[in-house]
Amino acid sequence: MPKVKSARGLESLEILDGKVKVHQRETLKQKDTFYIDELNWTEKQKKFIDLSLGKDTRVILCKGPAGSSKTLMSVYAALNLLNLSKVSDIIYMRSAVESSDSRLGFLPGDADEKLHYYNLPFMDKLDELLHETTVKKLQKEKRVSIHPVNFARGMSWNSKAIIMDESQNSSIREIVTVLTRIGKYSRAFILADPMQTDLKNGNRGGFDKIFDVFDNEESREMGIETFEFTAEDIVRSELTKFVVTKIAELETI
Repeated sequence: MPKVKSARGLESLEILDGKVKVHQRETLKQKDTFYIDELNWTEKQKKFIDLSLGKDTRVILCKGPAGSSKTLMSVYAALNLLNLSKVSDIIYMRSAVESSDSRLGFLPGDADEKLHYYNLPFMDKLDELLHETTVKKLQKEKRVSIHPVNFARGMSWNSKAIIMDESQNSSIREIVTVLTRIGKYSRAFILADPMQTDLKNGNRGGFDKIFDVFDNEESREMGIETFEFTAEDIVRSELTKFVVTKIAELETI
């Protein structure tokens, strides 16, 4: 009895005596659910979250300026996927690129403690969305974890939510390495702010090229979505919006 996987890999078809039987994929074993704080999202932010939680979405490539809540929305969506048992755990990663203002080698502590400074944004978002006891419980159960980008090599991720933050600092090869680790039922958020690259010598990293190559209908059919925020979408503060708008003018000078 032949079975045929659908293009999205969400179900399989079994042909028996000329009749088609649909097999939905099994949901992960339900674990304790937890409360996620609801925030006042803008309409565009709601669209991003809905797209992130869509049953056909496998990867979402998102770029936008500081203050547009890219990381917060992605963590919120990933926590909802975890709560619904759509994924088993959340992996947060970013490239540990040294900026001219803060070098990794000069930070206090061992390697793990040094890397911790780079991942404070993730912990801040967890603290904003969850109760402190819930954060500790998820960490203890290893349902949320933090890794450098080079951790991805040789891995295969099934039923995981992967958040790759600050991807403007990553090369094409690093982003492709993460994308090609994505296995069954996983979902990836690849986030970037092209204006905030820490790369030197005019290197803008590989995100923009990756974004452009997947910004088409063919990629959307495969579950790869692109989403862009602009300075108008900044919600952090009017000051942040003003600064980002003015800095953007430097690009044209």
